[in-house]
Amino acid sequence: MASLFSKIIRGDIPSHKLAEDEHYFAFLDIRPMSKGHALVIPKREEDYIFDLTDQELSGILLFARKVAKAIEAVVDCKRIGISVVGLEVPHAHVHLIPINSVADMTFMKEPVAMSQEELAELAASIREHMSS
Repeated sequence: MASLFSKIIRGDIPSHKLAEDEHYFAFLDIRPMSKGHALVIPKREEDYIFDLTDQELSGILLFARKVAKAIEAVVDCKRIGISVVGLEVPHAHVHLIPINSVADMTFMKEPVAMSQEELAELAASIREHMSS
């Protein structure tokens, strides 16, 4: 059965897409820890990030860097934190979270409330800053 993320990649579930190439897909988290919180996933469904091939593992980080730079250009933050937890959805994924302190990286706090319209506008702004 396809994971939630595979359904997002196929367009069966709507998302606020930031970037996509042949192997990877990035979109805004709908329950963000901070404004601009994004997920980067491989298109090939694999549950555990360390089960990705060497090429996929290095590729996801290189792709994530492009997304992170675009988020930094739009969201006021000191940097983009990166987290790999891997328990929420059985599909490898990297969280990119705009942060100003270490406390911003906790998943124990309440998500930031953002409307679908706000997410759509933010995604469009980030896409404008994506480099090839």
